[in-house]
Amino acid sequence: METVLRAASMYLLLMVVLKVAGRRTLMEMTSFDLILLLIISEATQQALLGDDFSVTGASITIITLIVIDILFGMLKNWFPRVEMLIDGTSLILVEEGKLLSQRARKAGVSEDDILQSARSSQGLERLDQIKFAILEKNGKISIISRE
Repeated sequence: METVLRAASMYLLLMVVLKVAGRRTLMEMTSFDLILLLIISEATQQALLGDDFSVTGASITIITLIVIDILFGMLKNWFPRVEMLIDGTSLILVEEGKLLSQRARKAGVSEDDILQSARSSQGLERLDQIKFAILEKNGKISIISRE
C-alpha cells in the first residue's frame, strides 16, 4: 500500500506544480500526459536499474498512475467544473488586433510569443492582422486572422 500512496502523492504533487508553472511550459502536452510520462519513466528506470525493491513495486506504481489518470478523466467528463479546475480554460490574448496585456502577463505569454505563433501558423507579421489569439488549454496559441 505504501507504493500506491507514494505514486498517488507524486502524481498530485506534479499536477499542482505544473498547474502553477503555467500552460505555456507544456506546449502541446496536457498536464496529465507529462505527469504520466515522467513518473512512468522513473518507475521503469528504477525497476531496470535495481533501485526499486522489485519489478512488482514498479508495476504497482505504473498501474496506480494509470488508474488515477483514468479516474481524473472520468471525473472531468462527469463534472465540468473539475475539468476547468484541472485543465483550465482557453484564454483570449489578442482581440481585434489589440493585445490584452493583463491577461497575457498573467498567462506568462509575451507579445513575441503571440507574433511567433502568428508567423508560423498564419504568416502574419503584426498584431493588427490578428482578429483573435487564443491560449488553448494545452498551451498552444491559436491565431485567427482578420481576413
